Amino acid sequence: MEGLVIVSAILLSFSISLGVGSSTLAILEFFKAIADGQIDETERGMLGIVYVVLRVAMAAILLTYLLQLFIGYSGQASFLYDTPHAYAIAVLLAVLYVNAILMTAKIMPSTFGPALQASTWYTMGVVSALLPLQISEFTMWQFLFGYGSMFLIMAAIVNSVMAYLKYRKVTDGD
Repeated sequence: MEGLVIVSAILLSFSISLGVGSSTLAILEFFKAIADGQIDETERGMLGIVYVVLRVAMAAILLTYLLQLFIGYSGQASFLYDTPHAYAIAVLLAVLYVNAILMTAKIMPSTFGPALQASTWYTMGVVSALLPLQISEFTMWQFLFGYGSMFLIMAAIVNSVMAYLKYRKVTDGD
């Protein structure tokens, strides 16, 4: 069982890294694509590939997280499911899925959706980086404060870049 714990931890870490990197590329490619005011077929294709990688990362995280819950509940490794770290990952995973569904359905506005997705991935990366450092004892309020702060930072960055690109398009078009 110890081998399964190690493999699941490695797969979870790899999946989160894949998601954080893909999320960064998705935001940067999105900015590049909208810079001229429209997303052409080539840009749409590249974004589509990145979105597939993001979905693979999300599915891999969900599967490895469920595996860790199973291992934890079986009594083999309680640290995998009954810690603030595990609860934080569960919250972040739920937000990733709900936001992705809302963005795909075009219900989530672009002023919040990309920033929420990026901040969720980055927060998941930070939370997962704390575990090997044995920093897994935090309150849910501390986690939510950090996550909310990350969202506000990402919302400011994403919306500032989008406003700048819109302004640049208007001034370049004159």
